[in-house]
Amino acid sequence: MEIVQIRDKKFKKFIPEQEILSSIREIGEEINENLKDKNPLFISVLNGAFMFTSDLMKVVNIPCEITFIKLSSYEGLYSSGSVKEVMGLNENIVGRNVVILEDIIDTGLTMERIIDSLKAKGAGEIRVATFLQKPDALQRDIKIDYVAMKIPNEFIIGYGLDYNGYGRNLKDVYTLITD
Repeated sequence: MEIVQIRDKKFKKFIPEQEILSSIREIGEEINENLKDKNPLFISVLNGAFMFTSDLMKVVNIPCEITFIKLSSYEGLYSSGSVKEVMGLNENIVGRNVVILEDIIDTGLTMERIIDSLKAKGAGEIRVATFLQKPDALQRDIKIDYVAMKIPNEFIIGYGLDYNGYGRNLKDVYTLITD
C-alpha cells in the first residue's frame, strides 16, 4: 500500500520493509561484534520498539537477556513534553552492561530520562540503539550508539510507531501527508 488512512489522517509509504530489515541487520551485526563478551541486558521501550526489538534480536547472537519497560510521552501528533513511566524495570542492573532499544529518538527527552534512571539504579555501561533518529529535532545531549536510520523531522507511523494507537502493525514506515 502506497497510501494508508489511519483515523482522520492519510500517510504515504516512506521506508519499505526490506530497507528497514537491512538497516537493522547492520546494527545487529555491529552489536554482536561490540558486545560479544559483555552479556548485555537489552531493555526494550514499549510500545513502539516492539517490532524493532523483535527483528534486532533475530540478528543478535551473543549471550544476552532482554526485558521491557513502558513509557509515554506522545499525545496525538505531538510530544507532550513530559515522560510518564507506565511499566518500570524489575531487574537488578547494578554493574550490568545495558542496551536501551528505542523506536525513535526525536527530542531526546525520553531517552535522557531513561539513561538518568538507569544510572541512578547503578547500571554499568549504557548504550542506546534506536530504529529511527530525527537529528533536526534533537534537543538533548545524548550519545546514540546504534542508529538504524536517520530521518527528517516529520510525523511517521508504521513498524511499531503509531498515531493515537493505530498503525503500529504496518510493516513499512509511512509519513503524514500534509496537503
